[in-house]
Amino acid sequence: MNADQFNALCLPATATLHQALEALNATGRGILLVTRADGSLQRTLTDGDLRRAALSHVPEDSAVSALPEQAPVTVGLDAGLPTAMAVLDKHQIDHLPVVDEAGRAVDIMFRRELSQRIWLSSPHLGEEETAFVEDAFKTNWIAPLGPHVDGFERELASYAGVGHGAAVSSGTAAIHLALLLLGVKPGDTVFCSSLTFVGSCNPILYCNARPVFIDSQPQTWNMCPQALERAFEWAQREGRMPRCVIVVNLYGQSADMDALLAVCERYGVPLLEDAAESLGAKYKGRASGSFGAIGIFSFNGNKIITTSGGGMLVTNDAQMAERARKLATQAREPAAHYEHIEVGFNYRMSNVLAGIGRGQLRVLDQRVEQRRQVFDIYRAELADAAIEWMPEPEGYRSTRWLSCFTLPGTDGQSRRDRLLRALERHSIEARPVWKPMHMQPLFKDAPYFAHEGGDFSKACFESGVCLPSGSNLTQEQQGRVIDQLRRALQQAGARATV
Repeated sequence: MNADQFNALCLPATATLHQALEALNATGRGILLVTRADGSLQRTLTDGDLRRAALSHVPEDSAVSALPEQAPVTVGLDAGLPTAMAVLDKHQIDHLPVVDEAGRAVDIMFRRELSQRIWLSSPHLGEEETAFVEDAFKTNWIAPLGPHVDGFERELASYAGVGHGAAVSSGTAAIHLALLLLGVKPGDTVFCSSLTFVGSCNPILYCNARPVFIDSQPQTWNMCPQALERAFEWAQREGRMPRCVIVVNLYGQSADMDALLAVCERYGVPLLEDAAESLGAKYKGRASGSFGAIGIFSFNGNKIITTSGGGMLVTNDAQMAERARKLATQAREPAAHYEHIEVGFNYRMSNVLAGIGRGQLRVLDQRVEQRRQVFDIYRAELADAAIEWMPEPEGYRSTRWLSCFTLPGTDGQSRRDRLLRALERHSIEARPVWKPMHMQPLFKDAPYFAHEGGDFSKACFESGVCLPSGSNLTQEQQGRVIDQLRRALQQAGARATV
């Protein structure tokens, strides 16, 4: 429901019953919001109210205000979905006006809409996966390992242009193994992007190592090469040279790999590429995940392709890949009995999940195109809105895993929060941009190196929004998001003059 449609539901108390009936028929929503002269909500008006008035022989030219008093059932601007649903159920109604502090109706929630939630990034499964899963059942390869695990590793590594893969239980598990493969030990320092999900850096703590966080740059929203350079200069002075650098490719877009690799190579430190969110992206024609000594992918349920849960480590080093597989299977030695000489982990992917992954991989390029189309529609339909989309520099090809923007100007965080609440009122899942790791209580003592122009990660988080972006988002669903987003931007004071 856009602003015009909402305004059509608002009727002054001086309007006649005949005008109210015409408005109900024209809008087709089954409810009108009757307002006083000062704009406050006096009551709601439904088909049932008009039928009762007709049965009581109230003349059609009578003002709506002549009807018996009826206090409206409403909720405030901060009411969440559980509260709203409880009110709807308690009063056995299907429409719930939302009022501001002055009692003015600013929105309306519909039960039918609330039951049809639009998710941020829901799994998108097709027919390809079924054959692989059925094969796993027919051959009784249900437990971890099996031919689909081998096939998935081979096929994904080939897609990324890398020699070898090791399929594991999650992207986080893959990062943990990668840190161990790169020699990270207790007390070591590891550099990591700050603007990311905690799964990128929790494995640093698993290794009892110490994180140092690096800011992003506005051009890519990914690690700033200049901030990385300053972090290395500091590390040299402090005697804390990192064992490796974790570079995160955020929201489906590669970091500036040429510049970042040049810095790492100058200091002789390996780069670990966290491509959990960027499978299918390209940087200067080369696949995301193929640049570091090790690359990481995630197949969580919200990723561009999914195995419901899972991840993969890819590398051109055959021995490193083999060691990753060993560590992921409890570090079992090649003996007839169970022999162990080092700590291992239960990290391997099951044959069933790998079968899902093989099917999903066959439609990956299609999924990328679908998500890019979702972004293009948002950008075209909201071209007049005062928002700044996540950029895509020349030579980059983002998957647009999530369509993201920031709200320019002052007071971005409060405007962002109002916007998110407004979308949530209509059962639309949208989220803030990741809260940077250097702002997380868990990492409050970790060093941080900001972008030269200021703390970009912090600013991006405070004003950034991620919109529903799934490859299975329908035109109707996206239209609903756009309509509500327009109204929310206007109410949040973020709409440009057109």
